[in-house]
Amino acid sequence: MDEQKRKVYLAHMDGEREQTVKEHLEGTAELAGKFAAVFGKEDWGRCCGMLHDVGKYSEGFQKRIRGESSRPVDHATAGAKLCLEKGGMYGFLSYCIAGHHAGLPDRGSSSDQAGSSTLEGRRRKEIEDFQAYGEEIQIPELMSPPFDGKRPDNPDFSMSVLIRMLYSCLVDADFLDTERFMRDGQTERDGGESLEVLLGRLESYISGWLSNDQPDTVNGRRTEILKHCLEYGELEKGLFRLTVPTGGGKTVASLAFALRHGVKHHMRRVIYVIPYTSIIEQNAQVFREILGEENVLENHCNVDYESSEEFKPMQLAAENWDKPVVVTTNVQFFESLFASRSSKCRKIHNIADSVIIFDEAQMLPLDYLKPCISMIRELIQFYRVSAVLCTATQPALEPFFGGGLKGKELCPRMEEQFRFFERTTFQNMGTMTEEELAERLRRERQVLCIVNTRKKAQQLYRKLEGEGVYHLSTTMYPAHRRRILETVRRRLRDGETCILISTSLVEAGVDLDFQSVYRQLSGVDSMIQAAGRCNREGKRSREESKVFIFQFDEKESAPGQRQQTDISENLLAEGRELSSLDSVEEYFKRLYHFRGDGLDKKKIMEEFKRSVYNFDKVGKEFRLIEEHTRLLFAGREEDGKALLEEIRYCGCTKERMRKVTRYCVQMGREFDALYGAGMIRAVSGDMEDFYELTEESQYTEELGLNLEVDSGMARFL
Repeated sequence: MDEQKRKVYLAHMDGEREQTVKEHLEGTAELAGKFAAVFGKEDWGRCCGMLHDVGKYSEGFQKRIRGESSRPVDHATAGAKLCLEKGGMYGFLSYCIAGHHAGLPDRGSSSDQAGSSTLEGRRRKEIEDFQAYGEEIQIPELMSPPFDGKRPDNPDFSMSVLIRMLYSCLVDADFLDTERFMRDGQTERDGGESLEVLLGRLESYISGWLSNDQPDTVNGRRTEILKHCLEYGELEKGLFRLTVPTGGGKTVASLAFALRHGVKHHMRRVIYVIPYTSIIEQNAQVFREILGEENVLENHCNVDYESSEEFKPMQLAAENWDKPVVVTTNVQFFESLFASRSSKCRKIHNIADSVIIFDEAQMLPLDYLKPCISMIRELIQFYRVSAVLCTATQPALEPFFGGGLKGKELCPRMEEQFRFFERTTFQNMGTMTEEELAERLRRERQVLCIVNTRKKAQQLYRKLEGEGVYHLSTTMYPAHRRRILETVRRRLRDGETCILISTSLVEAGVDLDFQSVYRQLSGVDSMIQAAGRCNREGKRSREESKVFIFQFDEKESAPGQRQQTDISENLLAEGRELSSLDSVEEYFKRLYHFRGDGLDKKKIMEEFKRSVYNFDKVGKEFRLIEEHTRLLFAGREEDGKALLEEIRYCGCTKERMRKVTRYCVQMGREFDALYGAGMIRAVSGDMEDFYELTEESQYTEELGLNLEVDSGMARFL
C-alpha cells in the first residue's frame, strides 16, 4: 500500500486536496503555451511549462511535501539541467526554468563553483535523483525557430528578450495554475471587456465632436486631429508618432488611434507609458470615465489595490496586467522589461500584441535611451506591438531605431497645427540678478516663474512674499501642493493678483493659465512645456502672452540637466525660435550626440553578447531612479497626524503607507543636514527610510520644508 502511494507524485497539497506533479506540469504547460502563442512560440512555452518542476519527482521533495521531512529541496535545477544536456535551442530555456523561483540568473563561467547562483553553477550542482519523471513526462519537441525567418539586427539581444518573454509566460502560468488549485478555481480574476466593446464606448463618447468641421476653431482643430487618428488606426502595425501641440487633444486622440488600431489587428490591450504619476492619475481618470472603471488598470507606486476586497480583481490584474487598458510609468514599464525577478517579470508577456503609447516621449530616460529604444524595437519586430511616440516636443529617435523603422506621423498638417495652436511669444531676457527678476515679477498681475532648483525657488519666494505670492515645489508634501494649486486656480479664475514661484513640477499634468511666464534657461522641451502654462485657454493674443527666458549670474541647472541647458543656450545664441519644430529636432540631435555612450550609462547592451546573458546583473543595474530617497513625514493636518499615529501603534501596511505619502516630502541630499541638526527621527526601528520632522518650525505653509539648515544647529538628544 505504501509503495503504491509513493507512485503518486505530488506538486501541491491543500488539506485533503492534492495536485499531482503531472497535473501541475500539464496545467502550467497549457497556460504557458497559450501565452507564448501570442508571439508565435507556443511550443517553447509548453516545453518550459512541462519541465519547470520535474525536480519534484525526487524522493526528497515528496517526503517534504508529505510532511515526512523539513529539509529544503532544490526542484528548479533539474529541468534546467535537462535542457542544458539536450543542448541546442533547449539550452536557452534553462535560464527560465532555473530562475522560475529565484529569478533569471547570469550565465556565469567555467570557474563558477557548483551551486553558485549562475546558470553554470546550477549546471554543476549535485541534486537529488529525479529520473522518475520519465515514467510520466516526455520532453516536448521545439518545432519553431527563435525568430520565424525574421533577421534580428542584434541576435544576442533579441534572444535575451525572447528568454525574458518565455520566462514571463512560465512564471505567470506557474502562479495561475497553483492559484487555481489552491483556491479550488475561485480566483476572482476579471480580464475586463474586449477592445471592440471599448471602441464602441469611445465612439459614442466622441460622436458629438465629429460633426465639427470648423478648422479655424480650437475644437475644430482637435476634431481634425482626432478624425485623422481614427483613420490611421487602420494602418498596418509598426512605429508611429503623434506630434500634437499643447491643447491639441492628444489624450483622447491617442486613445482613439489605439482602440481603432487594436480592433483592426485583433490586439489584446492598450498600454499607456507616462513619465509622471500626476499625469497618470489625470489620464487614467479620463479613460475610466470613457471606458468604465473595470477596464482601466493603474499600475504605479501611488496605487495599491490591496486595500479592500472591493479591489480584489484589480489587485490580481496588477500582478500580470490582465486588463484591456493599462496605465503605468516609464519606471514600472522599462524596469520590468529589464528585471530578473519573477514578481516584476510576470506581467511582461502581456505586453505582446498591444498598442503602446509613450506619452511625453521626450522624457524617455536619457541614461538608458539605447537599451530602451532597442527594447521598443524588439517589441515591434517580434512581439506584434505597435508603438506611438506621443508629445508636443518630438525627440529625434529614428536613428536609434535603425533598420528602416520609421515612425508614421498621426497628426495631420502638423506644422500648420503648431502655428495655429501657438499662443505665446518667447523673449530672451539674457542674464539677470535675483533682485532684477523679483522687481519684474512684482510688476506683473498673473505670472508664473519657474526656476531649476528647489533651493532657488525658496530664495526667490523670500524676496517677494506677500499677498497673492505663492511658492510650489517638492519641498511641500502632495496634500499641501494640492491645496496651494486650488488657491492659485481660484485667484487666476477670479482675476486676482497671483505670482507663483515654482520648480518644473508644474510643466506637465497641471492645468494653469497665466498671463505671462518666466522660465529659467533649461532644456528646450522644458521651456516649451512651461509655455503651455501661459495663455492656455487662448483668451489673449499671442503677442501679449509672453514667455521670458532668463539666466542668473551663476551657472545653475537642475541635477543632471547641464548639457540640456548648454545646448539651449547655444540655440538661443544662434537666434533660433525655440518653439519651432526644427529647433526641437536640432536640440535633441545635439543632446544625443553630446551624450554619446552616456545614452547607455550602465552598458546594459554589453551584458548580452556571444550567447552569454547576464540577467541578474542587469536587473540590479537597470534603475531609472538611482538617488537614495527617504520619506519625511511633515504633515501638519489632523488627517495626516492620525495616520502617523495609526502606523506608530498599529503597524505599517501598504494601504497606510500609500495614504501617509500624501503628507510626506521626499528627501535626497538634504537628509544628512537635517538629520545632523537633530530635526528628524525615524518613525520606528522596523521601517527603513521613513522619518518624521521633529522641528515644526522647519516646515512652513509658505515654503514647505525649509532647505536652509545651519550646520551649527546639530544637537545631541
